[in-house]
Amino acid sequence: MPSRGLLATAAALVALTTGGCAVLDQPAAAQDTTAAPDASAAVPSAAVPPVAVNAAPGSALAALATIPVKGRAPQTGYDRDRFGAGWVDTDRNGCDTRNDVLARDLVEETFKPGTRDCVVLTGTLADPYSGTTITFTRGEGTSELVQIDHVVALSNGWQTGAQGWDDDTRAAFANDPLNLLAVDGPLNQQKGDGDAATWLPPDRGYRCDYVARQVAVKAGYGLWTTQPEHDAMARVLGECPDQPLPGSSTVPLDTGASAPAPAPPPSPAPAGEYADCAAVRAAGAAPLRVGEPGYRTDMDGDGDGLACE
Repeated sequence: MPSRGLLATAAALVALTTGGCAVLDQPAAAQDTTAAPDASAAVPSAAVPPVAVNAAPGSALAALATIPVKGRAPQTGYDRDRFGAGWVDTDRNGCDTRNDVLARDLVEETFKPGTRDCVVLTGTLADPYSGTTITFTRGEGTSELVQIDHVVALSNGWQTGAQGWDDDTRAAFANDPLNLLAVDGPLNQQKGDGDAATWLPPDRGYRCDYVARQVAVKAGYGLWTTQPEHDAMARVLGECPDQPLPGSSTVPLDTGASAPAPAPPPSPAPAGEYADCAAVRAAGAAPLRVGEPGYRTDMDGDGDGLACE
């Protein structure tokens, strides 16, 4: 499994940075991702647009300028299972990823007894895509009202670099919290495997955050964009040039690599060695997970088992 310890700073994004979405209580299935011919196929391979003159350092707009623009690769061979068989427990906290995301994004949540607060039964979602409030109740006919969206769709990732990865990297990508949001189910289905050129959240007030997250994922994993996708991202971020880049992906990779080959993780520090999260990040050890050397609850502000996110 690729290491989270390779997290890079915003200043090193030039070396940094995904499709269907899954219903929460059903196994994720491959979607019909047949797409019209992509005009970006004529874009020269590895073209990188210049940094926008009004992009603030460390912003999503500045990071976008480091992402190569290429034509869309064929979808040949894509299958949802190439990104792992459903949701897994990549952070080793005893809960699968979908329940981790529910617990993170819902409020007033309740848990199934006997699951060590893993299986979310109910909760309330402030849906970022629609701007509405949705009540979540786990069960047949109700779970699908709230779904987990891959912000960068898996099939989009497949066609922009992920087909060259190994299975472990693709599973990490599909379960990366940075690339996952609990959202309105019907809107998630509407989005399908669309990129920024074909789908944006109806709530215009969330579009900068949404596109910035897509940029962070693509930059962190070394994926490219098509020309229409890049242009749509640039238009959105041009309205918010200071929009910060969200926290780094779990698996930052070399954008120039045809197949990711992450380096070994740094040696963990002894428990209590880190004075604060700044020291954790400086050591390249963020985020720290429950049970790992150096993890302390006072560093885990939201209590999700990840410190210094």
